[in-house]
Amino acid sequence: MTSRNISRRELLRGSMAVAALASAPGLVRAASGQRTLAYVGTYSTPVDGGGNGKGIYLFEMNPTTGELTLIELAAEARNAGWLSFDPSGRFLYAANEVTDYEGKSGAVSAYAVDRKTGKLHLLNMVSSQGAGPAHLSVDASGKYVFVANYAGGTVAVLPIQSSGALGAATYVHQDTGSVGPKVPTSAPPGSFAFSGHDKPHAHMIQADPSNHFVLQTDLGQDRIYVSALDAGSGKLSPVAGSPFSVPPGDGPRHFTFHRNGRWLYSLQEEASTVTFFHFDPATGSLSPQQTISTLPHGFKGTNFTAEILLSPDGRFLYVSNRLHDTVGIFSLNHEGRLTYVGEASTMGDYPRHIQIAPGGAFLYACNQRSDAITSFHVDRNTGLLRFTGQYAGVGTPACIVFMT
Repeated sequence: MTSRNISRRELLRGSMAVAALASAPGLVRAASGQRTLAYVGTYSTPVDGGGNGKGIYLFEMNPTTGELTLIELAAEARNAGWLSFDPSGRFLYAANEVTDYEGKSGAVSAYAVDRKTGKLHLLNMVSSQGAGPAHLSVDASGKYVFVANYAGGTVAVLPIQSSGALGAATYVHQDTGSVGPKVPTSAPPGSFAFSGHDKPHAHMIQADPSNHFVLQTDLGQDRIYVSALDAGSGKLSPVAGSPFSVPPGDGPRHFTFHRNGRWLYSLQEEASTVTFFHFDPATGSLSPQQTISTLPHGFKGTNFTAEILLSPDGRFLYVSNRLHDTVGIFSLNHEGRLTYVGEASTMGDYPRHIQIAPGGAFLYACNQRSDAITSFHVDRNTGLLRFTGQYAGVGTPACIVFMT
């Protein structure tokens, strides 16, 4: 073995090389076997904006800085507007928001997930039993996918096979009856917000935390349907009092449950409001307690809300405002009532979806019309958001989900 003197310049060069390797995306996590992966669904044809995406993209998140690094286009897909994992995390399901699958229907695609690499393998694609599926979810048992077809005004239950592939629908329901007015009851002064009070529009469907009931919003009808779930067959049966109504024209879009299973928060798209309900986990009934604007005091004009979520600790609630292009921030008191805390610009255009990453340190906004996802530090004490300064470019992002 020979030895030689190492110059200061060589030592500095070596130190810089080590530092560069240590900061390389995923290096430390790869060494420990831990990676934080995210999937982004995009629109390939225009839906409320451009159609610059090509399918489902795979990103890696830096858990220290929140930066998203693109790995690959994981799956080519048409209008993969909504994504949802099954409880095991082995399968990913995508709502393909189209109207021409097998005639006049939308579709749902099933993918097997490689948990190490994040790669997706298409298992199959089936009819969503209605045009333009805008939302889907998987029940807690991992047996069923629930899908809401916005354009068709229908909801369907799709059984999950042992392989993760989807079977033909075991239950389909068509929303029928009157629709609300084109002018929202609770909209801000000067608003011209109108999304779809021309006919029924099923917008979201998801089970309650107990997995005994399934809730569904219909924006056009200003209704929230609540049904009992038959765990054996997947069939849904309306509970007493269902459907429950919000003010005419306000347009219920998405909702979220508090982890206590008794507080439900419904987001109205055309009114730009959140309504707090008491949910009875024994009967499935809803009782309204409070309605609050998602916009700052004094706002006038048009806005469309999009997404609603709670912080992991259940202390803060966040909603995305499109056209105002902000995330509205609320605190919860011990009774579940909301207080407006503030807002944060999404630093982009038309934030369709927002999501909090595993660990709760970062929030991400999918700015649909400006082709970028922006990230924000979450203050755990105040709930406020601070822009990280980072953008992840991707065509027409519609939804982001994290592998956990």
